[in-house]
Amino acid sequence: GTNLRIAAVDENGTLLEKVTLGTQVQRGREFVISEMTSAIQSVTEKYSARGELVGIGIGVPGFIDMDTGTVRESPNLPGWADYPVHQDIERRLGTKVILENDANAAAMGEKWLGAGRDVNDLCMFTLGTGVGGGIIHNGRVWHGMKGFAGEMGHSTVQPEGHACGCGSHGCLEQYASATAIVRMAKEAVAKGMSDAMANASRLDVEFSSKVVYQLAIQGDKAAQEVFDTVGRSIGITLGTFVNALNFPMYVIGGGVVSAWDAFSPAMFDELRVRSFIYRITAPEAVKAGDKRTIVTRALLGSDAGLFGAARLPMLLAEDRATRATY
Repeated sequence: GTNLRIAAVDENGTLLEKVTLGTQVQRGREFVISEMTSAIQSVTEKYSARGELVGIGIGVPGFIDMDTGTVRESPNLPGWADYPVHQDIERRLGTKVILENDANAAAMGEKWLGAGRDVNDLCMFTLGTGVGGGIIHNGRVWHGMKGFAGEMGHSTVQPEGHACGCGSHGCLEQYASATAIVRMAKEAVAKGMSDAMANASRLDVEFSSKVVYQLAIQGDKAAQEVFDTVGRSIGITLGTFVNALNFPMYVIGGGVVSAWDAFSPAMFDELRVRSFIYRITAPEAVKAGDKRTIVTRALLGSDAGLFGAARLPMLLAEDRATRATY
């Protein structure tokens, strides 16, 4: 939605090269796809002499119909609705590619090289401009019926809460994303709850979630309440997924995770209230060596999606080799 990253990654997870470009979505999807495919071709040609290209994986924000390779809707990519992106990219590159939702790709990256490298099942929340998510089951992305599984951001945390772009109200995305943090901070300013935030919003044209975080750790009560809301909202949703999945690990990633110290206390407090399963399987509740429920920060930062997208064709090649053996 905001930047375009292309990388060459080897089978050991070594990042050989990374190219970062601005997405420039306002120039339309034709421009974005042309920029992306051109960069992919350039990187591919550069490393073709060093070894065989296993494949190309691409992560795209939005709801992707995995049966058809169509972006059904993408709030961060205007004009991409019902766009057969998979077919278009393959035509331009002249080769097969694997298309994946960007949050699913990030979850795969954390499974391969990050926080989840020692587990086969994990659930990941990505807290950025919006809130996304991905589910890894038996070491593979779990897509559900059409590829839309893992949309944690549209779990309801306040039934009559703030309107969401998806058409519902009170979604997690409206209380735990960077966009939501700024909105809640401005609402607090409008109510006269924080002179510090009011001054910051007047002086900083880029008034952001990072500014609100800085004020929170400096002791501003209204800013702290914003992050308490973030934590409680994540805790409610985490409780639902812990109860439903009973996975060993839940990973929190995305840009907002840099404010972990501001929101995680409220998150864990709420999680303990919302999930009996968490209370009896939390690390402090079980004996050493017993299975436990881990809730942790992501380790790969903004590169998680790159590594996950790169891993997808490797897994496909492994699966084909296994089938051929049998």
